Amino acid sequence: MRPVNRGPIPTDAYGNEINFNKYQDARGELIERLGETCSYCEMHLDSGLAVEHVKPKKPKGADDRIPERELDWHNFLLACSNCNSTKSNKDVILDDYFWPDIDNTFRAFTYSDGGIIMPSSELSAELQSKANATIKLTGLDKHPLNDPKASDRRWINRREIWNIAIRAKERLSRNDYDDFREQIVDTMTGHAYWSIWMTVFRDDSDMLQRFIKALAGTAKDCFDHGGMPIPRLGGQV
Repeated sequence: MRPVNRGPIPTDAYGNEINFNKYQDARGELIERLGETCSYCEMHLDSGLAVEHVKPKKPKGADDRIPERELDWHNFLLACSNCNSTKSNKDVILDDYFWPDIDNTFRAFTYSDGGIIMPSSELSAELQSKANATIKLTGLDKHPLNDPKASDRRWINRREIWNIAIRAKERLSRNDYDDFREQIVDTMTGHAYWSIWMTVFRDDSDMLQRFIKALAGTAKDCFDHGGMPIPRLGGQV
């Protein structure tokens, strides 16, 4: 899961903080800051991305929406329909999960052959439990191996991108020149699933640095000069 930096509340032409009348009005600003990708599954979408509330605007059992959550810039991310609907309106406790705007979420999860997402084996037992909870909260554990009737295509898309990234790495070994490296970055940008590309090319620091720079909003302070993930200041990982 790509760690992101949402940045401060957007301002108008006079430097005044924007007060959003509707949370949907923040969508354009969020896309400009974070790119056209889901904050959880990392799917690239040029349409269909929704403004997602980290803490639900109307938690399950609540009689009405909570204004402090509904229009709070710091409570916004972007999500695809699958992640948004799976996460739903569960009233989360932030410390019980990993969040791409708070933690270095790339350190929390392992992406493996076929696009399977698991908690990182380098985490403590407690943090692995939080990683598992995060995967279940967003439905990133849904795939035919454990749910033959799974209707969303997130796992299928991850598997396809994994195979594309593997082929790109093999071709790079035979055609290692700068223009081809930039072409790989363009391919990643068009397909997204940033964490898969970072995993497949983990032994190539040059490509890692290119991927980190390529997508708007990637939290660069979560990586060292070689592109390796480091703990995020103030985060759990």
